[in-house]
Amino acid sequence: MFALYQAEVTHRELDALLRPGASTFTRALAYAAQDYEEDLDGLIERHAKGWSVDRISPLEKAIMRVALLEILHPDAAPSDTPIPPEGAISEAVETAKTFCGAEAPGFVNGILAAALRERVASS
Repeated sequence: MFALYQAEVTHRELDALLRPGASTFTRALAYAAQDYEEDLDGLIERHAKGWSVDRISPLEKAIMRVALLEILHPDAAPSDTPIPPEGAISEAVETAKTFCGAEAPGFVNGILAAALRERVASS
């Protein structure tokens, strides 16, 4: 998530931002989030009532992109135990509580919960 944030802010390549010892899972998740960025951002913007994706902080976007990727594309990053959608949302909200402003956790939760409801309704 931090590498995605840094890539957006500094316009550097993920290769230069991922730690040399980053796990295969971390690398696959970061690259998949970047590959699906346009679709993920469209979903974020659709559920961010009154907010364009450009107005959302880069860190909050990175948090939501990773969570949405885990929810919508669980096979994008190799894992022996896929994260359940509710777990991905919980992790994203806790990350927002730690690293973002006071309003971010509710904002992140609202968008991710709406995206999950949409996914469940279309299944």
